[in-house]
Amino acid sequence: MKVRLIIWSVFAIWAISCNSSEEVDKSDPLISGRGFIEASLKGNYKVAEKYLLKDSTNMEYFQGLKDFNSKLDAETRRGYSDANIIIDSSISKSDSVDIIYYTNSFKNKPSKIKLVEKNNEWLVDFKYTFTDN
Repeated sequence: MKVRLIIWSVFAIWAISCNSSEEVDKSDPLISGRGFIEASLKGNYKVAEKYLLKDSTNMEYFQGLKDFNSKLDAETRRGYSDANIIIDSSISKSDSVDIIYYTNSFKNKPSKIKLVEKNNEWLVDFKYTFTDN
């Protein structure tokens, strides 16, 4: 009986630790940007969302990204997941706004993301990728 209790206790602790929320580093625009890009390429949207500036427009664009990627074939998803991030440049527009220009080794198409500092965290303003504002 004690053995069963120990096994169940170990299993319960393991299950709880696997479900705990993973913290992400948002202390620097380049770290946040790379984290968001990498998580998005790998299809890990729970992690990517942690880097996102939460407003209705960003959430709508982010949902569109998830919907689009869910329709990709397995080979294309694997290509994105295995891709390397290539940072072309990072430009500080102000003390609280940076733009990162990057490509990935799978599609090699230039892209950009805007990061804004809010409450000492650097967050991705995803709508900039589509609107330039």
